[in-house]
Amino acid sequence: MEKTDILSLSLPEVEKLVTDIGEPKFRAKQIYGWITKGMWGENMRNIPKSLQEKLNNVCEFRLPNVKLKLVSRIDGTVKYLFELIDGECIESVFMKYEHGNTLCISSQVGCRMGCKFCASTLLGRVRDLTPSEMLGQIIAAEKDTGERISNVVMMGIGEPLDNYDNTVRFLRLVSSPDSLNIGLRHISVSTCGLVNGIERLQNENLPITLSISLHAYDNEVRSSIMPINNKYGIEELLSACHRYYESTGRRISFEYTLIAGKNDTEEGAIALAAVLKKYMHSGIHVNLIPLNEVKETKLSTSKNVNAFKNKLISLGINATVRRRLGSDINASCGQLRRQSQKESI
Repeated sequence: MEKTDILSLSLPEVEKLVTDIGEPKFRAKQIYGWITKGMWGENMRNIPKSLQEKLNNVCEFRLPNVKLKLVSRIDGTVKYLFELIDGECIESVFMKYEHGNTLCISSQVGCRMGCKFCASTLLGRVRDLTPSEMLGQIIAAEKDTGERISNVVMMGIGEPLDNYDNTVRFLRLVSSPDSLNIGLRHISVSTCGLVNGIERLQNENLPITLSISLHAYDNEVRSSIMPINNKYGIEELLSACHRYYESTGRRISFEYTLIAGKNDTEEGAIALAAVLKKYMHSGIHVNLIPLNEVKETKLSTSKNVNAFKNKLISLGINATVRRRLGSDINASCGQLRRQSQKESI
């Protein structure tokens, strides 16, 4: 009999599970309190051993193990390579900001989107993560650091909207007062531009911050670095973003990774501002990302990054440059997993 992934359940679902195995309903809240702290089995101290045994017979508890941990000497950023129940590995990044601790989590093992600047897609997609495996990254990082995580960005390995149902269930679980109680307004979901997923998300009543990995100002450039653009071009993508903003009232963040010689020129900034204004009108924020270098790509210079930002601002576009955290520990998504796979061959 296939066991139930208990950490992927809501409290009402755990209540049903508990009563179905002949236990009183109040035990569910006790159990739920333990599993959302990363505790299982004999570590659930107020749960009778007889119930622990029943749970072991019908449930599995999927908390990732820390396979590798790197701590930046520059800024204290922590990079985790987590090993999952089937031996696959994913990555998470713990970052400290003035407004609180942020964890960047993965949503898939690998990725099939094929973006040219991203190391996590170079070996393709293996499988989707379950809601518990997404939640488990936060729980494991909190246990390891001893600090509360108040902000979550779904910008790690994988495309969240390519794992839509599990992503939405994770969002409802992580924001529940019964679970980790991280407010949805403190969670960002990044997508490379799956228009069908954006349209579905628009109707979920989840006040997250939607982040669009745009990275180009026209279809020719974007298609050359992001294959998804061959299916959903910039016009269709930005039209969907406009509808999302009009429906939800939530500002959209457009992620723009600067790649030397590809998309980091002043002319590119002018073109980017024009296309965003044409389709979005308002609710725009551009987050410029200086790329952590991998051998497949080249860094844009600091001079070009600042010039690009200043040109956008002069054209009325709200723009900021993302802090480069963990540059000494391969903090870009996919690099540790890729290195681990090479070493195991």
